[in-house]
Amino acid sequence: MTPLEYLSAHHDRSLGELIEFVRIPSVSTDPQHAGDVTRAAEWVAAQLRQAGPIDVRSMPTPGHPVIYGEWLGAPSAPTLLVYGHYDVQPPDPLERWLSDPFEPVVREGRVYGRGVSDNKGPMLIPIKVAQAFFATRGALPLNVKFIFEGEEEIGSRNLEPFLAANQQLLQADCALSADGAMWRHDEPSITIASRGVVGLEFSITGASRNLHSGRYGGSVANALHAMAELVASLHSPDGRVAVEGFYDDVAALSDEERRDIAELPFDEGRFLAEVGAPLPFGEGGFSTLERQWTRPTLEINGMWGGYQGQGSQTVTPNEAHAKISCRLVPDQHPDTIRALVARHLETRLPAGVSLTVGGDRHAALPYRIRSDHPGLVTAQRVLEQVYGKKPLTVRMGSTLPVSELFKRLLGIDTVFFSFSTADEDFHSPNEFFRIDRLHEGLEAWARYWEAYGETIRTASAHHRSKAPVP
Repeated sequence: MTPLEYLSAHHDRSLGELIEFVRIPSVSTDPQHAGDVTRAAEWVAAQLRQAGPIDVRSMPTPGHPVIYGEWLGAPSAPTLLVYGHYDVQPPDPLERWLSDPFEPVVREGRVYGRGVSDNKGPMLIPIKVAQAFFATRGALPLNVKFIFEGEEEIGSRNLEPFLAANQQLLQADCALSADGAMWRHDEPSITIASRGVVGLEFSITGASRNLHSGRYGGSVANALHAMAELVASLHSPDGRVAVEGFYDDVAALSDEERRDIAELPFDEGRFLAEVGAPLPFGEGGFSTLERQWTRPTLEINGMWGGYQGQGSQTVTPNEAHAKISCRLVPDQHPDTIRALVARHLETRLPAGVSLTVGGDRHAALPYRIRSDHPGLVTAQRVLEQVYGKKPLTVRMGSTLPVSELFKRLLGIDTVFFSFSTADEDFHSPNEFFRIDRLHEGLEAWARYWEAYGETIRTASAHHRSKAPVP
């Protein structure tokens, strides 16, 4: 039996294990779920041990543990560093789910549950592929190191020091990420770039307490009014960010890059229908895809204050709060953008209130892989084998902090090889993962592990043939 035959014969088992995994509510941002995050880490470690003779370690961090595994039984073969994350987003708002987010259900060829697409389904795939190779061949076709973290959904806050402290342990030729969704479910695609991110929170305070709006209204500042005015100042009416200096370091796209994006099969009407928006909106002079993938953004992620219960409470709120995130593109730096936004808020603060800027440091640099990288070339060839057509070359509007960290700290590039797709409602109610994508991913990862070594050898031979004769 070949590894592919083994995977096909165990489809139902893999699906059942995925459902078991999703039942663990590993919400990393909520301290009440700290025990569940630990339980998910233990589940991942057990799966790696069951897959075969993999040296598995649960490595502590100041937050949630990193599960590390390695098999180095192919000394003449290259080494891949496989990445994924076992933590998930909160399921809120619960009332919009059609089923319990942590009791996965199968409907019409899909598994529904929080974290099933981001990232539990995709990250289970390489574990099951390892199991298939060990069960049929007793060995993997190349060396593999696994790193599964539990803090990706809170900005991978402890990953950087972990990588810095374990640089020798984590050395590899390339990172293969189970995170990072494909663009569309009906077109195979390979992602070559992702945006960076920086986030902050700020609060506005007026009086020392909420005040009666009849007795005090009109005589002291209303914190919510001030917040609305300040938030409105962050953008011009056409959607362009109005923060001074925000675009100073943005590297412009070449004409060829813009042409390549324009030639992609993108239906704007279909896009608007899928997201339920009446019209596109954003910075003028750029297409929807350019704005999603290659332009920086500033988004208000939450804003609150005053009375929000049933009925009315006629108060003049003394506090208002907001959360901001900015997506970044080359050559923007998170610290620079955070400082520019903070300065904008400080200089445009309405009278009668004070400002506090803070929040956990949630930041990552943008990333791009070169087009001739052997890991990327392998992914393109494998996807063509699996789907019978060449994959599209696309970019990612979201952020995977690990890719920039791997490049800076380990000196290796990251190939995004996830089989979730962007329409699967991760971070939203009714998140799902297509069952056929699970099976396609299993096949593709198995083929990738077989093909990567040959790609490396071919690239090396080509390089030698181009070398000048002494």
